[in-house]
Amino acid sequence: MDISSLIREIPDFPKPGILFRDITTLLRDRDGWRYTIDTFAEKCQHLSPDYVVGMESRGFIFGAPLAYKLGAGFIPVRKPGKLPAAVYTAEYELEYGTDKLEIHQDAIEPGSRVLIVDDLIATGGTAIATANLLQQIGGELVGFGFIIELRDLGGRQKLPDVPIVTLVEY
Repeated sequence: MDISSLIREIPDFPKPGILFRDITTLLRDRDGWRYTIDTFAEKCQHLSPDYVVGMESRGFIFGAPLAYKLGAGFIPVRKPGKLPAAVYTAEYELEYGTDKLEIHQDAIEPGSRVLIVDDLIATGGTAIATANLLQQIGGELVGFGFIIELRDLGGRQKLPDVPIVTLVEY
């Protein structure tokens, strides 16, 4: 199945010059959604993570069912002020601005194998910030997983040297 046909393009969102890849059209398609999660799990299974980390908010959508399929725990990485216990914070750049992410300091046991998942990699800022958070809590990064990769923005080249799984490339 070609899931790229289920991803809508919205020009000039969230600001002029950005071509937004809208996954809501993929999510609403039951066959496309099932295929996406099943295929993602097949491609990530060899990484054998103890945990899947998903970034707010679209990383939650794909990370949680992927963790379930892989028999792993799920760890949310959130925007500031959303997690109730002690956190580590990392700032990052997006293709259209900056933001911060946080993770609970006790989210995982040190040495745990962790797969970082998000819906999309563009410049790599969100993924790098999450990898930095993972390093602060003592996790072993075993790979990254993205539904969409925007190749022209070069995010892949900025990531640590671990396996990177993508399903659709633009």
